[in-house]
Amino acid sequence: MSWRRRIATISPIACSGTRRFDVDLIVTEDDAALSRFAANQIAEIIVARPTAAIVLATGSSPMATYQELAAIVGRERIDVSRLRVFQLDEYLGLAADDRRTLYGWMRRGVLAPLGIGDEQVVRLPSDAADPELASQQYEDAVAAVGGFDLSVLGLGPNGHLGFNEPPSPATAPTRAVSLTAESIASNGRYWGGAELVPRAALTAGMDLLLAARRTLLLVPGAHKRAILQTTVRGPITPEVPASFLQAIPGVTVIADRAARGEAPLPEPAAAGVGVGAA
Repeated sequence: MSWRRRIATISPIACSGTRRFDVDLIVTEDDAALSRFAANQIAEIIVARPTAAIVLATGSSPMATYQELAAIVGRERIDVSRLRVFQLDEYLGLAADDRRTLYGWMRRGVLAPLGIGDEQVVRLPSDAADPELASQQYEDAVAAVGGFDLSVLGLGPNGHLGFNEPPSPATAPTRAVSLTAESIASNGRYWGGAELVPRAALTAGMDLLLAARRTLLLVPGAHKRAILQTTVRGPITPEVPASFLQAIPGVTVIADRAARGEAPLPEPAAAGVGVGAA
């Protein structure tokens, strides 16, 4: 199925509640094992498709995975020179050289260790004078490569993917958004306090993320337990953007035991409950 057709089918699937895919949930002993497993999954995709278009999250959840991936790439001499990498999200209102830009974090934590050059990356500019134009240019770049082959995502405490804050329907495009108080508080630990977190951001759209051919959602830590259960077993709803992952194929959720917990997962919510556009 082409990426454009996948985008076109997301909204009716999710909003009618007529179809639900089994999310592949992998539970590892701890965060270190999660990172090793996820890194091997990503490496296998790169080997199989050296020109893959990959959208990569920043944040705390995937960083150990990227360290493991860099080790695999070096050890196995995997060619990453033809990868196309897309930035998932970026704060708005920061100079390009501000220490808080998510691209700077991406360069330090992902690109440099992997040996990926800036010329291989499609960015979301923190200093965009015209966020709407920047969003359209990003979407055009995704269209030019035929959509994402792989999305590597973290799970926000309120169920956001990227900065697709609730409520975000499955059809939400790449755009400028205002950050919720929960996301501002969560991001404050990265920069020394919530007062240092920008209040607006650019994010890859839900439509593009849900059209990815493969999705890895990385979920470490007991603090993610409740939102993990809601994501994989709750109603499919814009109030929990990550719940739309139940409506697409090719999703692997990798959680450590702390995030998964010991209690049985609840049965999936009844089809159509809570589903609809924002």
